[in-house]
Order: sequence, then structure tokens, then C-alpha cells
Amino acid sequence: MASVLNRSESLNPSGLFEADSDIARTFDGATVVLPRPGGEPLVAGMGQTELLEEALGAAPRPLPTVFFMHGCTGLRNLEPLKAMARSGFAVIAPDSFARRFRPLQCRPSQRTGGENVYVYDFRLAEISYGLLRLQELPWVDTRRLVLMGVSEGGVAAALYRGDEFRGRVIAQWTCHGRPFVQGLEAGPQEAVLAVVRQQDPWYDSERTKDQSGDCGRFFDQQTNATSLLLEGGTRHDVFDEPSVVQKLLDFIIMATR
Repeated sequence: MASVLNRSESLNPSGLFEADSDIARTFDGATVVLPRPGGEPLVAGMGQTELLEEALGAAPRPLPTVFFMHGCTGLRNLEPLKAMARSGFAVIAPDSFARRFRPLQCRPSQRTGGENVYVYDFRLAEISYGLLRLQELPWVDTRRLVLMGVSEGGVAAALYRGDEFRGRVIAQWTCHGRPFVQGLEAGPQEAVLAVVRQQDPWYDSERTKDQSGDCGRFFDQQTNATSLLLEGGTRHDVFDEPSVVQKLLDFIIMATR
């Protein structure tokens, strides 16, 4: 007589554990930035539990939290993350490159993207999975979450379909382009801040097609949205300007109030 599978076997016929999966590796390898009253923010890995607990011991719990999606080459500029931590926020930045198979979808030397386009689906899955893992962290206030992404991560922040976040920040992305990256999926009541440089070389018409502009075009249904189109300079990073960092802080404080 055929054996009857128990529930765990039926749900997990492969016999693999969650920790073996690529998606789990992205969260397990996350960078965490935490406020430390009277000192500089702590920057640590998700697995450095002793360091995290030490910082959390002096902080009020639970903390409003920013879920941060890095750009196409990984986590680079930590300064905006530290600034958010100084304002009392926890920041969790999953590492998409912790996956065993994770090609680039961009060519940094040429400032172009759009290769290996399934990577955009990877990034959306990292948000959905991360939300499940955030529920397990008692120091995260899951009622006061902000989704933030830069560049490739900004595409994911713009296109995530869900209402778990009080606000979302779309930085260094225009919301324009081919159908699989174009648009904004935030609900009409969700607070949105979009920031991009007008002369961002990544979106120059000589390098890309139909990616110039800003996310403001897609704000028709939004009741609390701001698009900042920065003039001057041909840099990609928008957070090297103190005024932009301050606008970011004002926004996340407002969104999680």
C-alpha cells in the first residue's frame, strides 16, 4: 500500500531546507544598520546577532524600519543608511548577490542596463520574501515600514505590488522604459518620494531607449507623492547632496508617523 506523506513532506517534497535556498541567502546575508543612542550607528551583518543585540539593548523597540534594495552592483553608499539610523530607523538591506547564481543585469563601465532581465524578478521576490522574515524580528515595527530602492533596486521599489509599506522611496530611477520596468505600483494612499538627476548618464538617450524623465508622470492616482528632478551634475548618486538626504529623512519620518 502506498505510504501517506505527512504535511511537511507534502509541502517540501524536495527535502531541502529554507536556509539552502537562494532567496533565504539574500536575507541571511543582509546588511543591518541600527541606531545607537549616544554613538554612531551600528553596521553589521544579519548573522552578527551579538552585535545586533548589543545595539538594540539601548534602543526603544520595536523600531520603524527601512527595507533597502541596493543597485545593480550591490550595496555601495552607506551614508544615507547611516543617516536614517541616526534618525531612529533600523535599515535592513538584503544582499541580492548572496545568491549562488546572480549575474549582473547592467554594464557599469558603459552605464547601461537591461541584460539578464529576469534579475528584475529576483529583486521583487527579495522584497516579498523579506517581508516574511521581517515578521520574525521582534525589534522591527512591521506597522511602520518603508521600502527604498536605488537604481536597479529603485525599479523593484517602484514595481512592488503590495500594501505592507507606509511609504516607498524610488531613487536614481525614472519609472520609464520598456514594459517590464515601466510604471509605479504604489497604492493611491501610499506616500512616495522619487529622486533622480535630470542629466543622469545611465538614462541618456544615447545609451538607453525611452528611460529619460522622472516618476512624476505616474503619479496620477497618488495623493501623497513627490518627484524631485535634480538639476546640475552628471552623477548617478543623488545622496551625495546633503539637501537630498534631509528630504529623505523628512519623508520617512512623515510616512511612518
